[in-house]
Amino acid sequence: MMRVYLAALLLIASFIPINAFAGCVKGDCINGYGTLVYSDGAQYVGQFKDGNLNGKGTLSSTDGSKYVGQFKDGNLNGQGTLVRPNGIKYEGEFKNNKLNGYGALVSPGGKKLTGKFKEGEFVGE
Repeated sequence: MMRVYLAALLLIASFIPINAFAGCVKGDCINGYGTLVYSDGAQYVGQFKDGNLNGKGTLSSTDGSKYVGQFKDGNLNGQGTLVRPNGIKYEGEFKNNKLNGYGALVSPGGKKLTGKFKEGEFVGE
């Protein structure tokens, strides 16, 4: 059953706004702290470097998904928390938009899977 939840969570690619058309509505979205709104309504609030999401920030999508954590070169990288609209929550390490490293995955019913993830797959006990 947890595998089903894991598969649902791994739709991170659909969470990341793919539409390149975005606008900086507040602050410095090149090298600083700002708010970037994508044409599909998704929003990023946080740190930027060379025009990329870089550092700490919050990415919220229009479907209710929310990621709070670290970014590098526009990708989810480092420690973070991802909550999907269906109630699935992952708290742990990310690398290139995938679960990678130690983390905990919690289903809406409260079942918890804690351990090591690699390339989006659970590899620990």
